[in-house]
Amino acid sequence: MQRQLMKCLSVSSLPAATTTTLQELAFAHPRGIAKVVLKKGKTQLFKDGSPMVYSGAVDRIIGRPPPNTGDIVLVADGKEKPIGWGMYNSASMFCVRLMQLEEEVTRDSSCALDMQKLLETRIDAAIELRKSLGLPSANTNTFRLVNSEGDRLSGLIVDIFGDIAVVASSAAWVEKYKPEIEACITRKGEINHINWRPSVEILKEEGLDVSNLKEMHSSTCPERTKVMENGISYAISLEGQKTGFYADQRDNRLFISKISDGQRVLDICCYSGGFALNAARGGAVDVTGVDTSLPALELAKENIVLNNMDPERISFLQEDASAFMKSALSRNESWDIVILDPPKLAPRRKGAATMAGRKVTILRQAGAACDHPIDPSYPEGAYLSNILLRVL
Repeated sequence: MQRQLMKCLSVSSLPAATTTTLQELAFAHPRGIAKVVLKKGKTQLFKDGSPMVYSGAVDRIIGRPPPNTGDIVLVADGKEKPIGWGMYNSASMFCVRLMQLEEEVTRDSSCALDMQKLLETRIDAAIELRKSLGLPSANTNTFRLVNSEGDRLSGLIVDIFGDIAVVASSAAWVEKYKPEIEACITRKGEINHINWRPSVEILKEEGLDVSNLKEMHSSTCPERTKVMENGISYAISLEGQKTGFYADQRDNRLFISKISDGQRVLDICCYSGGFALNAARGGAVDVTGVDTSLPALELAKENIVLNNMDPERISFLQEDASAFMKSALSRNESWDIVILDPPKLAPRRKGAATMAGRKVTILRQAGAACDHPIDPSYPEGAYLSNILLRVL
């Protein structure tokens, strides 16, 4: 339903223009455009809005020479009729990341087969959407500006920390279009620095030579900064986890602040204390944060001081999450609210075929991390949630 809604909104908002088909545009393209033809029965998923065309859905590729990673390609149904276009990857399990559907191009062809123009359009739309949500504001100057598939730029995340933009790259096409992406971001007048943080392990699976990849920081960009979210101040290390702060959890942190009055709250894998601080601000009588990372906990403790909070009501402990929970269980200790946002318990998939043979082993390993056996028949999106709920 969400994909359908996104597709409908994106299509209905496009201005009317002269009708042009993708096939016509591809024929006129000076370099020629290869065509990725889907297997029978695989088309509807992608027409409904799923942007990740996995290799198992592809029947054949038409075009000589064959496309290279980072090339623009058409995606077509079994009858070779184009349904959209996207960015090709010869090494990834996701061989195409769809960027536009045929019906969008028919309504407005201004961005068709033009990645630079599409980037400008999509990033500008992301900026305007955040403005309509009141971001930035007087009490929030950190937020996610571009949210990968959510803003129809699969593989690209941009988080804003005041006048700093941190780009998380997890797709080969993002690395190819780095200059164009940075140009779009710098057009947003408030941004003075851009940090580029490639997701090296994911980009390995994208087939990139990661030996040449490195984090790129503007020469004058600080290693640390201070931001505000929903009225709470945070010290952030730009060399910390992910982009430096989990900007996508803003609404969840606010929710915790609204339900914590008078409660005892435990925040496991607390990082720099985002949920714990919101619980304390919301009136929790006792808040405990647990994490293994000493640098993260130093930030969390700094954030207590930064917000003039009572250190007697909020504390942070350096301890392994599983060991802490087992110890708490042995003491019969409990809390009213428990927040658990752990790192991944199962490794990334290097390919659909490889994963199929390893699925049961991986599930058992993930279950062992929580001392809980897992039924391998569980849907893959649900089994980890099931572990965590049963542990708590």
